[in-house]
Amino acid sequence: MKDFPFLSILTLLPLVGAAVVAFIPRARGNLAKTIALAWSLVVLALSVVMWIAFQAGGERFQFRESYQWIPTWGARFTFATDGIALVMLVLIALLVPLVILASWNDVDETQRSVPTYFALLLTLECTMIGVFAAADVFLFYVLFEVMLVPMYFIIGSYGGQRRQYAAVKFFLYSLVGGLFMLAAVIGLWVVGGHHTFDWETLKGASAAFDTNTARWLFLGFFIAFAVKAPFFPFHTWLPDAGVAAPAPAAALLVGVLDKVGTFGILRYCLPLFPEASRWFAPAALVLGVIGILYAALLAVGQNDLKRLVSYTSIAHFGFIGIGIFAFTTQAGTGSVLYMVNHGLATGLLFLVVGMFVSRRGSSLVSDFGGAGKLIPVLAGVLFFAGLASLALPGTAPFISEFLVLIGTFTTHKVYAVIATFGIILAAAYVLWMVQRTTQGTLNPVLTEVPAMRKDITLREKIVVAPLVLLLLLLGFYPKPVTDVINPAVEQTMQDVGTTDPGPTAVANGRVAR
Repeated sequence: MKDFPFLSILTLLPLVGAAVVAFIPRARGNLAKTIALAWSLVVLALSVVMWIAFQAGGERFQFRESYQWIPTWGARFTFATDGIALVMLVLIALLVPLVILASWNDVDETQRSVPTYFALLLTLECTMIGVFAAADVFLFYVLFEVMLVPMYFIIGSYGGQRRQYAAVKFFLYSLVGGLFMLAAVIGLWVVGGHHTFDWETLKGASAAFDTNTARWLFLGFFIAFAVKAPFFPFHTWLPDAGVAAPAPAAALLVGVLDKVGTFGILRYCLPLFPEASRWFAPAALVLGVIGILYAALLAVGQNDLKRLVSYTSIAHFGFIGIGIFAFTTQAGTGSVLYMVNHGLATGLLFLVVGMFVSRRGSSLVSDFGGAGKLIPVLAGVLFFAGLASLALPGTAPFISEFLVLIGTFTTHKVYAVIATFGIILAAAYVLWMVQRTTQGTLNPVLTEVPAMRKDITLREKIVVAPLVLLLLLLGFYPKPVTDVINPAVEQTMQDVGTTDPGPTAVANGRVAR
């Protein structure tokens, strides 16, 4: 099955589905939802088959396809996937049908077009799959930018308060960051010497890059990825977008779309500019640690549930960042696993918060209080999602956070120790959120809200159950995922030119390696 065009089909299939859904009459909203859900399930099934066909111990890049595009520039439709991209592709395929199901009743048919909303979700899936599958730098850049369009309209047309402001801010931040990458992409094409955008060809030519040139090119890519991730201090667009976007769409925004930034660093910055990566690593580590503590402190004081979850994600991206730039296989594997587990945990948290908001009509913590007495099962799911978000042992994020910290500690002890304080702050903001929202004295206003008397529905159970099960399964048995990730991470570290530190032994009072 290695010759089957998995990646091109996975990329185009949601786009075809989006076109079908978009042409459904506005009055047939239920039909649009059903077709969108069925189409996304086909994508999920195909991604599972691709996972099974992927050979973890085989070639680094598999399912390679390449088609003519712009011969004059040497740009091609080239797709390929390694273990890092594969886990993200499957995560996208899993989350999209859950988001569609969670959004089932979120669009007011009298004010907004239901088919258009679900067509935008499928279009977003197309661009997200394409950007992770691209093996041509120019194709990656194009999809990196096009990906902004469906999310812009989802936020701006279907979001909540200040949606237009948040959509414009999201678009402009990402667009400006993309301009830095465009300059770097053009520079890479020029200095590469082969007039091609093929990733493997450019990687082979990167050893001949002038040091200063390589550092400037690295910086162009890094700024774009830091904005997208987002890393401190490029993060300010995310809280606004997270609050304004519909909660299920925010689950995709934070759970997957932002991972393009960290994925881009692993796929492009490190292998193409190894010396520059090592040179910039201290600054990146500092930004990562600051992001962990700064975002966690801000999360503690938030009164808006969606804004709070957005800030927690900024802190989590700090952990992913220090794991990448620690340059050890343990930390690198932990970072990629963190990308997956964060998508599961934060995706679940945003989806459950959306269920609370749809019942109460508000996302403010102060408008709840004692809600667990009325909706105990949904409150329990919120509690579990919060515990997974703070990386409680037994949940999947614990494994990834542990790997990041232990891998970082072997090379950068100070950064690892400081980052550990972020775990304490995470416990504070998560437990504060749960206590103020679901525990304590029942807010009497809640009894007057009819929707607050309805606990989790069958549709909502179907939405949350796969994420809860995966967070528990990968918390105790992450091997199926780490076996796929490890070879790609090891090869990335070889590209950077770093090796893991040897074991430390103490003999006669002296430390030896």
